[in-house]
Amino acid sequence: MGWVRFGFDSRQPEIFMTNFPVLFFQLIALLFSVIIHEVSHGTVAYRLGDPTAKNAGRLTLNPLKHLEFFGSFLLPLALFLINSPVLFGWAKPVPFNPLNLKNPKRDSGLIGLAGPISNFSIAIVFSLILKLLVIGGFASQPFLIFIDIIILINVILGTFNLIPIPPLDGSKILFSFLPRSAEKYMMLLEQYGMFILLFFIFFGFRFITPIIFWLYRLLGSGVLF
Repeated sequence: MGWVRFGFDSRQPEIFMTNFPVLFFQLIALLFSVIIHEVSHGTVAYRLGDPTAKNAGRLTLNPLKHLEFFGSFLLPLALFLINSPVLFGWAKPVPFNPLNLKNPKRDSGLIGLAGPISNFSIAIVFSLILKLLVIGGFASQPFLIFIDIIILINVILGTFNLIPIPPLDGSKILFSFLPRSAEKYMMLLEQYGMFILLFFIFFGFRFITPIIFWLYRLLGSGVLF
């Protein structure tokens, strides 16, 4: 599931809030980063023997196939309009059928891992583009800002979705390693996962922000922070 959370705080530049072209670019970059995240889930599932996502028409970059009205539009817009310090949302999860997988336990973890890997891959690719621009002397501030936005968004997406709380991808990765004796605990975690996740978003996100900022500074130019 392509979840993303943004927390606007004092360390974020004013340009995020006041510059409409930058804000619009940020939303577009977020949109396609989430879509690539979801398509990656379906692509790996298909390669592992499950055609469910392909048959549902989800192996496409068409936004209309992936976005959900409430999680992708209404909720983020409402949070933005009330100046919430927390913005979050999601896209429709790509369906897969474990019965079509040769090794359902292992393959479910690989399918879950595909989403964050796609986001980190995007961040690395644009980091390389950034470095080439700097070496070639073409790294003007607008280029740095736009490329850094792409890098930061994908670092946030990749890191956040690795948290092992359902419905995030990290839970599928975690469950692929747990023994069958832990199934009742997995079911309990899935039952209350959404409540746990919301609690984490509002009160626990600060524990992963050092990781996000470290990765951003490693891959980006640092112009945003």
